[in-house]
Amino acid sequence: MHDEAARIQAAGAAIEDLRDPLEAGEPWPLSAVWGTEDEAQWGPREVLAHVAEMLSYWHGELTRVVAGGGSAPVPFGRVASDPSRLARIDELRRRPAGDLVDEIGGRVPEVAAFVDRLTPDEADRVGRHQTRGELTVSDSVQRFFASHLEEHVAQLRDILTAQSVS
Repeated sequence: MHDEAARIQAAGAAIEDLRDPLEAGEPWPLSAVWGTEDEAQWGPREVLAHVAEMLSYWHGELTRVVAGGGSAPVPFGRVASDPSRLARIDELRRRPAGDLVDEIGGRVPEVAAFVDRLTPDEADRVGRHQTRGELTVSDSVQRFFASHLEEHVAQLRDILTAQSVS
């Protein structure tokens, strides 16, 4: 899973590269839309809060699936409307952008190391998500970490580009 670990690290580095413009844009207003609504309406702090929260959450969930041993699918995950998810994002989005970049920067190496250490057997272990069904750890890493981080890096870049135009 070396390629996915490298993608996770690259996305983390890209967020770090956005630190200066994110800090220069402070104080970013808190978005009225930050929970289960359209993520395209989020501001920088909502995006950063979501990334910080989801890195920790999915790392824990996939660690549980791996620890399940592979004999049967392990129930894992949650839906976007989960109250603990919403509460954590709301809490984090109130922090300055630089603090959130720091938090993400602390979590990316842990997640990338976890992914890089996965054996082929562990990557093939299956979890059962309540809405997505059965997913391998490998598929989950791709969706919940690599692609998801890359999407949010692009989102932050778009927000900053729009901010500099207006």
